[in-house]
Amino acid sequence: MILAITLLVAAYLIGAIPFGLLIGRLVGADVRQAGSGNIGATNVGRVLGKKLGALTLVCDVAKGFLPVWLAAGLLPDTTANREWLVMACGLATVVGHMFPLYLKFKGGKGVATALGVFLFISPWSVLISLLVFSGALTAFRYVSVASLTAALLIPLWLWLLGESPVILLTALAIVLLIWFQHRSNIGRLLRGTEKGWKKSESL
Repeated sequence: MILAITLLVAAYLIGAIPFGLLIGRLVGADVRQAGSGNIGATNVGRVLGKKLGALTLVCDVAKGFLPVWLAAGLLPDTTANREWLVMACGLATVVGHMFPLYLKFKGGKGVATALGVFLFISPWSVLISLLVFSGALTAFRYVSVASLTAALLIPLWLWLLGESPVILLTALAIVLLIWFQHRSNIGRLLRGTEKGWKKSESL
């Protein structure tokens, strides 16, 4: 029980690390004061350039992957509700990114961190979702639309790939959180004021 609680708290705290903000500050910028004001890779790329946007993306994906990898490795196979605990660590990581203690619970959208979680759980579902993301971005020219579409469909890919009900329920919870965090984007899309993606911009 102590190990499980420690892993859950650690997962949240790792997820809460605001890499986009930290990377921006390394070059003397606060990404919250420019562009969309978001700390994620898309806004970092727009404000600070492709390389720092890509670095933020890698860091956010890695912090999603690490907690579930650690939980799966440290929790013995005989642990009661082991799969629930591993998935709870994944969910805690995404929640940490979205509602970080370090930033008064005002964080990012959670897409890249969720990508890291699912990369450990089901790499094939991530590959399919990346193809969906790419196709939606090409078709609609909005990162938000591509992100929402890819997130919405990932439970379907997990189901088709035969993943467990525990994984499916966790995926549904993460999808709902991602859509909630994109509520401002959805509002701008409905009003026709959402900023479109340009080929020169980093994702």
